[in-house]
Amino acid sequence: MTTLDAVTKKTKNEPTREALAAKEWVRLAKEQGLALDGPDGLLGQFTKTFLETALNEEMTEHLGHEKNRAPDERDESNVRNGTRPKTVISPSTGPVTIQVPRDRDATFTPVIVPKRQRRLTGVDEIVLSLYARGLTTGEISAHF
Repeated sequence: MTTLDAVTKKTKNEPTREALAAKEWVRLAKEQGLALDGPDGLLGQFTKTFLETALNEEMTEHLGHEKNRAPDERDESNVRNGTRPKTVISPSTGPVTIQVPRDRDATFTPVIVPKRQRRLTGVDEIVLSLYARGLTTGEISAHF
């Protein structure tokens, strides 16, 4: 099993992938006049994308198949059943509206953003750090 430290090792002369990615994102955000924080800022957009991707990965694990890939011979009739909006609040981004997937039997219990929880503590910093280090959204979901 690969650890996060092993994936992001650097030499003394090379900047980390995290530092290079962060520098590029900040440059692009400045060029486009995009704020770094706030709900419509760079960090808010990453938080929204990460949370929605992680929730979809959780749903895939819960159901045992990818979206629109349920095997015909499956034993259960539980499948995805759209999404519902949820507004979460983090200290650095403010309110961010995400789409939380639902399943037909209502047995899905999200871990990354639990039911009835609106406040995120530290998720946005983790999101930016892991994504900047070059991890895929699937690897980040597995990390959580």
